[in-house]
Amino acid sequence: MIDKDQFEDDELGVEPSFVDLILDNVADGVFTVDETFRITYFNRAAERITGFSSKEAVGRPCSEVFRTGLCGKDCPLRESLTTGSRVVNFEIDITAKAGKPVSISVSTAPLLGSHGQFIGGVETFRDLTRVRELTRELYRKYTFQDIVSKNPRMRRIFDTLPNVAQTDATVLLLGRSGTGKELFASAIHNLSPRNEGPFVVINCGALPEALLESELFGHTKGAFTDAKKKRVGRFEAARGGTIFLDEIGDTPLSVQVKLLRVLELREFEPLGSDDTVQADVRVIAATNQDLEELVAQGRFREDLFYRLNVVQIRLPDIRERQEDVPLLVEHFLEKLNHRMSKTIRGMSEEALRVLMSYEFPGNVRELENAIERAFIVAKTSRITVDDLPDSIRRGRGPSLGRAQGNGGRALDERSRIVECLQRHRWNIPRSAHELGMHRTTLWRKARKLGLLRPDGAGGV
Repeated sequence: MIDKDQFEDDELGVEPSFVDLILDNVADGVFTVDETFRITYFNRAAERITGFSSKEAVGRPCSEVFRTGLCGKDCPLRESLTTGSRVVNFEIDITAKAGKPVSISVSTAPLLGSHGQFIGGVETFRDLTRVRELTRELYRKYTFQDIVSKNPRMRRIFDTLPNVAQTDATVLLLGRSGTGKELFASAIHNLSPRNEGPFVVINCGALPEALLESELFGHTKGAFTDAKKKRVGRFEAARGGTIFLDEIGDTPLSVQVKLLRVLELREFEPLGSDDTVQADVRVIAATNQDLEELVAQGRFREDLFYRLNVVQIRLPDIRERQEDVPLLVEHFLEKLNHRMSKTIRGMSEEALRVLMSYEFPGNVRELENAIERAFIVAKTSRITVDDLPDSIRRGRGPSLGRAQGNGGRALDERSRIVECLQRHRWNIPRSAHELGMHRTTLWRKARKLGLLRPDGAGGV
């Protein structure tokens, strides 16, 4: 063990008792260990944070007092004693004497005697409980119906949603893939008088024309070859509630005619039937395409566009709200901690800097997937840069906002799809997952952009 005389400063003539007085009146916990990692000093703040008295702690291995998953080869104090270097502000979780987990930030350094000889190590640590509480309060402040943001533009949307939800007006959500359009649609439904009714979702870009019409409006027995029995469509299933038409821009013109009738007359006819069914349903549609450009190209009905565009809400890309990245990371980690038998307390500053500098072509969905992947592979209670996906570590994320005009947007989308397909060796499902779109949508877009041959093989 270290004798207290070794704390004496020869030049300043500071008495050991005075050193004790100083260390016992600082807010941070301080303890020292000898070469065998047995505790030789333990101040009052360390007693308060851990629940162990100095008498209980001194002489025991530090692993018996702090009880953290890092005890052993990943211990920051061991790193200092092994390498002779300092570790600063390393966040870990310990288990206090009462069994309660406590988040702390530790800094470690080798401890030298008055003549420069190596005599052990010193660790200072700070209780992060209050910091965590403030973080949770901040997180709750900026959470709206499971949507997290402190971005001014998003906050204005939050302020608008309750008023929009109280009406039955049709809503058109615009935004790139992965910006959270379904979350907003769900929030509108939950805030509306229809919230006790069903919330029915259909991806209009994921189904071929004949099947989409049947899915939306239902069909009678014998309406087509494989129609063995009557089927209720999504509009009828959503009676009294809300139907969310995702990727509305991919709807075929023949189906658009029927959708127009639903919006104008609030009625429809199932496929193969002459009977009219009333549509008691609120419609929310979404797209990542420029519908006005599709109208100009003759690929989307102008009258349907105006029927859908009663209330338009445009959702910003994540690169336009980068201040939300730390909040979103906290949000996703909290969800994963509840869902999985593992606890991750946060992310290293370096890893967060990497995320903040990445442009996220897949938007919030890509960020969520990246955090889930990092959560699964993380070996400690904090996510590090090494846990992040390769594409993010390499900084791969084309600047989607640089191209101007509709031609620029199309060119930009093509280059993004080409890069992703090449990276995944033209595997459509994997590429679609990274791009945040349905695989059928990606296949159709790739065909339209001339990236696939008629046999479905890739090549540019």
